[in-house]
Amino acid sequence: MKLFTCDCCGSLLYFENVICVRCGARLGFMPDGMRLVTISPPEDYDCDLPLERNREESFQQCANYADHDVCNWLVEDASQDVFCKACRLNRTIPNLEVEGNKSLWHRLEIEKRRLVFTLLGLDLPVFSRSTHPDGVAFDFLADQGSPFSDRGRILTGHDQGLITINIAEADPVVREQMRTTMDEHYRTILGHFRHESGHYYWERLIRDTDWLGRCRQLFGDDTQDYSQALERHYENGPPVDWQERFVSAYASSHPWEDWAETWAHYLHIVDTLETAYFFGIKVHPRVENTGEVSAKLDFDPYHQEHFDLLIERWLPVSFALNSLNRSMGHDHAYPFVLSPPVLKKLEFVHSVVRSQQLVK
Repeated sequence: MKLFTCDCCGSLLYFENVICVRCGARLGFMPDGMRLVTISPPEDYDCDLPLERNREESFQQCANYADHDVCNWLVEDASQDVFCKACRLNRTIPNLEVEGNKSLWHRLEIEKRRLVFTLLGLDLPVFSRSTHPDGVAFDFLADQGSPFSDRGRILTGHDQGLITINIAEADPVVREQMRTTMDEHYRTILGHFRHESGHYYWERLIRDTDWLGRCRQLFGDDTQDYSQALERHYENGPPVDWQERFVSAYASSHPWEDWAETWAHYLHIVDTLETAYFFGIKVHPRVENTGEVSAKLDFDPYHQEHFDLLIERWLPVSFALNSLNRSMGHDHAYPFVLSPPVLKKLEFVHSVVRSQQLVK
C-alpha cells in the first residue's frame, strides 16, 4: 500500500481515512488516479497546501459513501454509475436491518477495497459481472443460525466469478474461534479476499490459455475431482511433508487451492513490500554475520520485472516484521516458510501477472 497525505495540511493518511484527524478535511479515494484527495476542506482552517492541484477531475461520492458511510471512494461525475469501481462489484450486501450487520459490512468493504487497490495497481482486469460476462461479483451473506453452524451455514468460496464471503468472518472473535478450530496459522478477511480472487483469476488468466500446461506441471492435475479431494483433506489432513511443497496445509488439498493460496501469498508479498518501499524501510541488523537478512527497499514491487529481487527483499522484511510482532506480544505476522517448490510457484504467478502488465 502506498502512502497518502492530506491535500490541506500534509499529514500522513491511512488508505481507509474519510477524515483527516489533524485538520478535519473530508477525504475521498480516486481509483482512476489512485489518490486520496480532499473533497471538502475544513471550516475555519487555513489549508497549508493549494487544493487546486487535485481539481483536474470532477467527482461525487460513491453511493455507499454518501448513504451508508461504509466506503470512501469517489465516482467521476461523467460516469453513469452511482457506485465506485469497488462497490460495483457487489451483488449482495448484508441485510442492514439486522443489528450489527452494517458494522460487519464496513469491515468487509475496507478489506475488499485493499484487494481492489492491489489488483488495479498490478494492472489486472477488474470488471463487474453485472456489465461484463467474465467479470467478478461479491455476495456478502450471513448464516441462518449461529455463525459457522451446520444449519444454514454460508460457505466462503468462488463459483464462476461469484465470490461469496460469510459476513461472520468480519467478527474478530468468531474469526479467531474458526482459526483455532481449523488449526490455521493465519486467517484474515483480506486473506479470504485474496484467496478467492485467486480462483477467479485462475479462470481468467490460466484456464484455456497457454499458461495451463506449465501451471499443471507446478501445481498438479486440476481435473481431479475437487469435492473428493477436499473430503480427503478434511478427513486425513495434509501430507506429513506438506511444508516442503506447499505454502499452507490447505494448499495441499487440490491444485486449485494450491494456486489460490500461492496467488494470495503473492499479493501479500507485493502489497507489504510496497508499504515498506514507501516508508523507505531498510533492514540491516546490528549483529555480525547477517548479510543474508539485509535489504533496502529501493524499487516499487508492483512493476518489478525480476522475481528474484522481490524474494531477496521479502525474506529480510518478513523476518523483521515477525520480530516486531513478537516484541508486541503477537504471533508472527507472516508464519509461513517459502520452500524452493513454493518459490517456483510464486515465480509462476509473478510471470502471469507480468504478462498482463506488458500488454497494457
